[in-house]
Amino acid sequence: MIASLPMYDRPETQGANDRLWSAIRANLGEGPDSLIRGGDPWDHWQSPELLFSQTCGYPYRARLHGNVTLVGTPEYRLPDCPPGHYNSVFIARSDDPRETPVEFADATFAFNEALSQSGWAAPQNYARDAGFIFSNPVKSGGHAFSARAVAEGRADCASLDALSWRLLQRHDGFADSLKEIGRTAPTPVLPYITALGRDPDRIFDCISAAIDALSEQDRETLSLYGLVRIPAQNYLAIPNPLPPPA
Repeated sequence: MIASLPMYDRPETQGANDRLWSAIRANLGEGPDSLIRGGDPWDHWQSPELLFSQTCGYPYRARLHGNVTLVGTPEYRLPDCPPGHYNSVFIARSDDPRETPVEFADATFAFNEALSQSGWAAPQNYARDAGFIFSNPVKSGGHAFSARAVAEGRADCASLDALSWRLLQRHDGFADSLKEIGRTAPTPVLPYITALGRDPDRIFDCISAAIDALSEQDRETLSLYGLVRIPAQNYLAIPNPLPPPA
């Protein structure tokens, strides 16, 4: 069986993620001894051996829906977001005089990857609704890489999911040189999934009980406060933007 938590697993959160998985495994009465780290998360998500993982909303609606089972959505208690929702934060260097995303339409825009809801889909949908496009995108390979590219002057702005931004502000000194210039509308948080054929209600209950049993320190470390049910239709209803230029 496969269990992984690839989305927010950084050195400062790994211990808490390990304890979360240990509690989930104990509640389930099955599963691997430890989380899988490294490798291609698509290999985890698409495996018939998948017991537990977290994916992004865009991969879920674009490629995984119908091939995995949606289990539940974590609650991170993010500002101005309903339960089980998050948004993207537009960032720029603190000394950049521009103050709004539209002012960066022609600037170098760092994004983590083309199938990211928070790094690509949400900002592109935001721009479309506001009547502009980010015309000079550059792929970074990760939210932290996008933020560092802006801090170091290799990009002018970026879009990070709100929890990644919170973690960067906590743990990465270069974030002090960045400022927030806007936020997208909330969309459902990155969901927990399992393979087809597994019982999502049983897994939901086991995850929920494990979250409730987290220590206050681990809860704060992960910003994890509960588990909610958000219908698949809510993920699928979000528009898919045009891909970045090749």
